[in-house]
Amino acid sequence: MNTQSVKSPRKPIHTGRKIRRLLLVGKKKWLVISLVVLIAAASIFFFMRPKTQSAPLPTVEVETVDTTSVNIYGEYVGRIRAQQFVEVHARVEGYLEKMLFKEGSYINKGQTLFVIDPRLYKAHVNKARAQLNKARAQAQKADRDLKRIRPLFEQKAASQLDLDNAEAAAESANAEVTVCQADLTQAELTLGYTQVTSPISGYISERVADIGTLVGPSGGKSLLATVVKSDSVRVDFSMTALDYLRSKDRNVDISGGDGNDRRKHQSYVTITLADGSEYPVKGLVDFADPQVDPKTGTFSVRAEMPNPDRRLLPGEFTKVKVLLDVREHAIEIPAKAIAIEKGGAFVFVVRPDSIVEKRFIETGPEVGNNVIVERGLVRGERIVTEGYHKLTHKMKVNPVPETSDSKQGNTQGGTPGNNAGKKESASATEGKEG
Repeated sequence: MNTQSVKSPRKPIHTGRKIRRLLLVGKKKWLVISLVVLIAAASIFFFMRPKTQSAPLPTVEVETVDTTSVNIYGEYVGRIRAQQFVEVHARVEGYLEKMLFKEGSYINKGQTLFVIDPRLYKAHVNKARAQLNKARAQAQKADRDLKRIRPLFEQKAASQLDLDNAEAAAESANAEVTVCQADLTQAELTLGYTQVTSPISGYISERVADIGTLVGPSGGKSLLATVVKSDSVRVDFSMTALDYLRSKDRNVDISGGDGNDRRKHQSYVTITLADGSEYPVKGLVDFADPQVDPKTGTFSVRAEMPNPDRRLLPGEFTKVKVLLDVREHAIEIPAKAIAIEKGGAFVFVVRPDSIVEKRFIETGPEVGNNVIVERGLVRGERIVTEGYHKLTHKMKVNPVPETSDSKQGNTQGGTPGNNAGKKESASATEGKEG
């Protein structure tokens, strides 16, 4: 009984231990299962998470640097004048009787324009002709007397004095004939001056004197009209002494083409009409004053331009654009590709590995919307023309060629030389360079 009473309580103990073991084992399994589930979930999340995309490279438009010949112009204020401007004056005095032309019309050289009362001058011609006839008659008589007295002198029937007097009378009579002939010629010329003719071909102005006016070089009005030959005109403008000095280092001759200058190019000019359009015909510089005006510090330059349609009127002022220099093998880039900072002007150059390089350059004159680069770039390099504001040094970019719209916009916006005149010329406004 005691044995049974002692052993019976041990059974519950073993059962409790088993239960605790089973519970411990179950907890470990659940921990393992939970850990496996967490690892699986983390793996699924890692592999299924959305991938972060890298930032795209900035896209920029680039242009390949090339060399070309660039014309450099200067702008000045010029004045147009006729190739010939002739005043028609009355050369004899008298009353104006006729006007034989239409004012403002084209007239030919030698055409009669005015008629001055010729009656007085016809009388002078008749008088001179009569005196000439009288002198000729006296000369003939003197010659006959000389012919008669010479045989008498040889026969000793006339003295030496008689012969000398006869010879002197004959010579004097012949001289009088010459004088009268000259008087007649002068009278005829004076009579011819009553027919006032045009000395050149061209367009005539309105008359200055009315019909019936006393005209003439002394007591009356001398000027009758003016004739302008304007089928070609001359354009006068001024350049500074600095322009002249700088022209010596250029390959354009602005001295007027004297034949001794061996530079490649002759300077030409274009002018702007009153409506802002450019005259389609170019003119050549044919004269440059060899001295500087001490009052203004400038020297005069002249160009001759054809004017077949009479679109250029003498006396009007115009804007003159002059070829000052031709830069051969020059590097020209768009002005929009250049950025300015305190250190100077710079551009972004795209290297072959698509990494941009910030490079400082030395700029020259502007030509339209482009700028000539003196130093800092070489032919074949690529520069950024659009999108450089978002770039930094050594940034990788996605370069694309410049679009046709950008190129067209770059070439428009002004006649080549407008900005060049602002940099290069010196006469039209204050201190512009030549």
